[in-house]
Amino acid sequence: MPTSLENQLVVAISSRALFDMSESHRIFVEEGVDAYCRYQIENEDEVLEPGVAFGLVKKLLALNKSRERTRVEVILLSRNSADTGLRVFNSIEHYQLDVTRAAFTNGESPYRYVPAFGAHLFLSSDPDDVVQALNRGYAAATILPGGAAMQEAGAAPEQLRIAFDGDAVLFADEAERVFRSQGLDGFSVSEREQAKQPLPGGPFKGFLAALHAIQAEESAEHCPIRTALVTARGAPAHERVIRTLRSWEIRIDEALFLGGLPKSEFLAAFGADIFFDDQQGHCELARHHVATGHVPHGVANENVISQA
Repeated sequence: MPTSLENQLVVAISSRALFDMSESHRIFVEEGVDAYCRYQIENEDEVLEPGVAFGLVKKLLALNKSRERTRVEVILLSRNSADTGLRVFNSIEHYQLDVTRAAFTNGESPYRYVPAFGAHLFLSSDPDDVVQALNRGYAAATILPGGAAMQEAGAAPEQLRIAFDGDAVLFADEAERVFRSQGLDGFSVSEREQAKQPLPGGPFKGFLAALHAIQAEESAEHCPIRTALVTARGAPAHERVIRTLRSWEIRIDEALFLGGLPKSEFLAAFGADIFFDDQQGHCELARHHVATGHVPHGVANENVISQA
């Protein structure tokens, strides 16, 4: 019977999101493809330093430990060729990461392999690749440079903690469009009137559902995954969010309704391994505290999307 990734959480990640390839990327930009290839081959036995999403990947793969079946599969999607990608796989082996599947596309965008692998999430350092994946309905985020996730003292270091914004990430952006066209008062009236009408799902609904499926196998007290909704919404706009998640039958462990307060300190307090938000301003603040993925989707990113 053929091998299948069905019933697994599948995360696809680029080599620059997994490892620090800033020097090799600089050579590529400044000196061109040939110089980049020579550099990678000459240094293929030199181990790459961990990148922004390295800690996230380690915790994802740790979900497979002491389990009868594989629950998480991490796939490498890289613009490298097989030749230049050898250094990446050597680094994967050095860090003992259980990553065995990959697509090396030799300069072309690898996003087209997201559905082929059945990935629930695609993480990349290339915004164009991310936009292409999002435009086709797949959860994707651009990993921003910054410090690694900072665990709050007392938070279980082995527990995977993922935080999400709401509108245009977990949910569609229809409420955000009302806010931008009618202001806060119009937004509040609209959300109050539609409080019992579930929001449509956004690009990360499927990824959250896949996380929830793993959580459902564990007791709440010993669950290896903890999720949080961190939103600028406040009362009365909170009710529609709560009812939406209830209608989806998806569990969110913590919900922070900040009423416009900056999110970064709350993300650090939660101990997020990664945070996903559609608004660049929120991401720029958050990336100094936790690993952050910008989701270029929805009305806040129409200029970015139209240029892709």
